[in-house]
Amino acid sequence: MKKENNYSLLGHNTFGIEAKCRRYIEMETVEEVQDVVRHITDDDRPLLLLGGGSNLLLTKDFDGTVLHSAIMGVDVTHGDGDVMLRCGSGETWDDVVALSVDNGWCGMENLSLIPGEVGASAIQNIGAYGAEAKDIIYKVEAVEIATGHAVCFTNAECDYSYRQSKFKNEWKDRYFITYVTYCLSNTFSPRLDYGNIRSQLDKMDIEQPTPGQLRQAIIDIRNAKLPDPKIEGNAGSFFMNPIVPKEMYNQLESQYPGMPHYTIDAGHEKIPAGWMIDQCGWKGKSLGRAGVHSKQALVLVNRGGATGEDVVNLSDTIRRDVKEKFGIDIYPEVNFK
Repeated sequence: MKKENNYSLLGHNTFGIEAKCRRYIEMETVEEVQDVVRHITDDDRPLLLLGGGSNLLLTKDFDGTVLHSAIMGVDVTHGDGDVMLRCGSGETWDDVVALSVDNGWCGMENLSLIPGEVGASAIQNIGAYGAEAKDIIYKVEAVEIATGHAVCFTNAECDYSYRQSKFKNEWKDRYFITYVTYCLSNTFSPRLDYGNIRSQLDKMDIEQPTPGQLRQAIIDIRNAKLPDPKIEGNAGSFFMNPIVPKEMYNQLESQYPGMPHYTIDAGHEKIPAGWMIDQCGWKGKSLGRAGVHSKQALVLVNRGGATGEDVVNLSDTIRRDVKEKFGIDIYPEVNFK
């Protein structure tokens, strides 16, 4: 267990924002988590449950206690046609994806190179290229902060939807996630019809990819259009793609022929927020020390020395412009603290 006071969070957020917390505690076992939460006092609060900091925007110093998981390990159980991976919440997400692909356990390929840790996958319902964590999450283990009791939730109990879960809503800050179990398949059923996956495979001269080839295609796509946080601070996709009624999409499509979209169901369409931001002229532009990435307008970046408030100001301005042009509200995927 690690405990620090007046601790810098610069290395714990991919936006590269300098901020400190009053107290920092890192735990390596379920028992350590239980001991810590059972001894939390009012003086320790508020609490911030922190993973890899890849979906976090720190707007100021955090006057409370940060709890971080260093629970590691991957336990593998083979079933009849499937494989269960029970992963410590402190494991790096993409390391688990690489492990699954290397061993022929299928279902994670499209989620390659998403930054962050395993615990966040269950909270955020991370997703990319037509896949979401909810598609493979079997169960989530956690410690209830109020009591220190170990609990376990099924996928259904977590109430997953697009970038949402009970952990982000009615269960927010109530549970510290310790393990996530994923159910993968021994049979490869690739998802190739989202975004530019097929065009990337064409560049690689591949028609029917293996899991490893699909993973590499996803990695190449992401590297080509997303900035490296070590060079230019960012939290990946900053905004969620809005889902709108079919009637609204049809009206907008008549104004903007060729507007990209993804059909959700008979009555709803998903419109890429990045496309709308680009149409508003923001791609590659800056507002102070925060800016919009030149290759992917969905990504806001730290141009160097930006504060959390700089990024918030840019976000608010972009949201206002999108609302004025398209009549659509877009909302941050990133958590503000």
